[in-house]
Amino acid sequence: MVAPLASGLEMKENVCDLANMLSVLGALTRVNRLSCMGLTRVKRCGSLDSIHITHSDDEARTGRTKMTVVSRATVTKNLDVWEFSVRGSNIWSTIRLPHDAMIHEQRQPDAPGGAEVAYFPGGHYVYRATWVAEEDPVPFVALRFEGIQGEATVSVNGTSVGSVRSGYTEFELPVQDHVRWGASNEVVVEVDHSEQPASRWYPGSGLYRPVSLVLRPAVHFAADGLRVRTRAIASDAAIVEIGYVLAHVDIPDIRVVVDLLQGEDVIATGSSIGSAGSVVIRVEKPQAWTADTPYLYELAARLEVQGIAVDERREWVGLRTISVDAHHGLQINGTSVLLRGACIHHDNGVLGAATHRAAEYRRIRLLKKAGFNAIRSAHNPMSRHLLDACDEIGMYVLDELADYWVVSKSKHDSAWRFRATWQEDADRLVEKDRNRPSVIMYAAGNEIPETATPEGVALTREITEYLHRIDPDRPVTLATNLFLNTLVAMDKSPYKETSSADGETSMAGSTEANVMINQIGRMMDVVSRLPRADKASRDAFAVVDVAGYNYGLGRYKRDVRAYPDRVILGSETLPGDVARAWHLVQEHSAVIGDFVWAGWEYLGEAGVAVWVPGKRAGLSKPFPHLIAGPGMFDLTGQPDITLRLAQAAWGRLDAPAIGVRPLDISGVPMVRSAWRTTDAVESWSWQGCEGRKADVEVYSSDDHVALFLNGRRIGRRRAGRRRGYLAKFRVPYQPGILTAVGYRDGTEVSRSVLRSAEGELGLRIVSDAHAIAANGDDLVFAEIAITDHNGVVEMLADEKVVLSVTGPGELIGFGTAAPASHEEFTAGTRTTFRGRALAVVRPTGKPGRITITAKSQNMGSADLVVEALPTTDMAESTDLVAGALMR
Repeated sequence: MVAPLASGLEMKENVCDLANMLSVLGALTRVNRLSCMGLTRVKRCGSLDSIHITHSDDEARTGRTKMTVVSRATVTKNLDVWEFSVRGSNIWSTIRLPHDAMIHEQRQPDAPGGAEVAYFPGGHYVYRATWVAEEDPVPFVALRFEGIQGEATVSVNGTSVGSVRSGYTEFELPVQDHVRWGASNEVVVEVDHSEQPASRWYPGSGLYRPVSLVLRPAVHFAADGLRVRTRAIASDAAIVEIGYVLAHVDIPDIRVVVDLLQGEDVIATGSSIGSAGSVVIRVEKPQAWTADTPYLYELAARLEVQGIAVDERREWVGLRTISVDAHHGLQINGTSVLLRGACIHHDNGVLGAATHRAAEYRRIRLLKKAGFNAIRSAHNPMSRHLLDACDEIGMYVLDELADYWVVSKSKHDSAWRFRATWQEDADRLVEKDRNRPSVIMYAAGNEIPETATPEGVALTREITEYLHRIDPDRPVTLATNLFLNTLVAMDKSPYKETSSADGETSMAGSTEANVMINQIGRMMDVVSRLPRADKASRDAFAVVDVAGYNYGLGRYKRDVRAYPDRVILGSETLPGDVARAWHLVQEHSAVIGDFVWAGWEYLGEAGVAVWVPGKRAGLSKPFPHLIAGPGMFDLTGQPDITLRLAQAAWGRLDAPAIGVRPLDISGVPMVRSAWRTTDAVESWSWQGCEGRKADVEVYSSDDHVALFLNGRRIGRRRAGRRRGYLAKFRVPYQPGILTAVGYRDGTEVSRSVLRSAEGELGLRIVSDAHAIAANGDDLVFAEIAITDHNGVVEMLADEKVVLSVTGPGELIGFGTAAPASHEEFTAGTRTTFRGRALAVVRPTGKPGRITITAKSQNMGSADLVVEALPTTDMAESTDLVAGALMR
């Protein structure tokens, strides 16, 4: 097991030990309490000025500290505006990052990537940007890429400066030797993402995450050179250690000063000397970070040479500790926490893979509102924007290193170079995550078939030990598909074996396992209980801190007894098993949580969970299918009925939730999927379906549920835990009001209704933001619907909608939750699906009034007006920039 404080002072559980620790550290650490009333808040990624603290006689009397700007420190400039072209074309267009080139490609039935990448083709692209350097040279300049989908080469002023591999690993390329000072400089990035499939899901292409220019002084903090560790925390005090690493230090008399700020007040400070070291501070009456109380402090680290400040780093940090064992479970700050988790992929639906900050915040806000308190990155390191959202909104994070190791899962993945690159990938993952209070665990890999072999177990140990070495505070898990490992152990796969680039033979992979899981359904439970399944996974589980079970509920009770020191995490669970999984989490301290597949809908793996008419169908569905189908939120951010089962099990469903299977296909045989238990939707508005049999599903934690249609009682059924929180009814469809009433001990305790649309229908367009920041980081999410005068959405009156935007805004995505469509997300026209569509508009950077107009042939038109305001005029942030613009 990993210790939460694996080196140095260890966290003690009782107050006496904590008091002793604080006393010892107090003698070692200079702790001052300063009131810095004039401190100016600086954006994390903006231009930073060094601050030199001086004290006058008046300041000494008043206790106030004067901050004097003495020199410019590290400056980070976002390179947002680029010119873009498809290689071989003479057509260039101006784009703003983030940019997903794949979402602009024309989907094709014969696209080489097939269903895995939603029938999008790859491509070869060129990006170029210019920036004007100042007259005075800066000693160190780097280009920072947070992620490029595709193999990329980078040049500055015509000279190659390096390459970038892996869509999820960050890279910094030094370019100071190629900068023309006092002149214009050109950066060119060529991206080759033509070979598909490169992953098992939609990856996107190009510069889909931010790119920045970093200018550093001669002596500076290394990139991600701060490391914040909460060594101990209690209600009266916390001990925080801030490690630091400096770069290019060849002069004496260097000091690092660290301040922790609460608002504008410095509440703790400390200092150290040397090019690498740590500062230990004591924080009085700390506000601990948890997902329920995501309190953040501002950390300012200042580098001084001979008393003059030459560099500074500022970060938002949270104070919290982590411990985990089979007897106490997962504890955050000494309090037990059960993880209600969602697996999510990196794409943002109608925006493709483009990592827009506002979209990441919106997703986390909606997931948290629904009851989730944790997300698992599937299956790659998360973006910094998503981590910012988790830190600020409050969401626990399991961040994942890779989907494959040395055994290839997709035709054009990079398993062939994993042995040479995984340590660098792990370094970048940890450097990005280690100061994040939201990140509580790493996953070394997902469904790695070689972990059923001795060689794979050895590599599991090597990766785990390395992650412990570079981050001793967080546990490591391995998400293991017990069914897949059993197949590998039996040396059986019904699929053709191929050879990867380095000559290693491929094993049964995740896709093959998913096909068989879908075919055998509940028999998977039987397979997971076999002794062979245990034998195929126990050695790898023995070398990680937390055993991650993908679709392995059937083993929980047995393994809790057989391995009393094993900590179990449901790293992937079928949506229909979420209630059963949660009960096991509640019953066994060794089972610390559960992650459902999937919390949010995603592109690629086309149709794996989509129900289709007929009697037989493959796991993947043919073109034009494009989404996978298991999401508890659909592609546009609307909740799916499957979410209600989870909420009922969690005790977070206040009233019955009513789902109705689509009446336009009532009575049609459907091919179902293990990853979707129902195709019902929360609507009782199905025009033209009068008299058809309606299959009604009511999700409730109440003892009984009664169903009424237009005041007439249809029936009463048992519900609650013993019935899987589900009561089913069948009733001929009649427009009107469908009511579900929940009872406990014979007494009504809750009710909910669905209504049919009445009278004339029309377009409606709404957004939860009436004003946004004009700087381009913010977005308008405009929900378009076909409704009656009461706002009831009609399911069967879909229309083609034409969207236009006037004012300082541009349409960057327009789509629906339709599982199959020929329409494009980048076009200004879209046909609604089940009465809904989502348009996403980005401000151009100028303040003003943005007007979004939706028109259709039969439903009229509707307008939405949103004000784009200068950042200084924003009283508070919306989804968008929530923390970076202001706190």
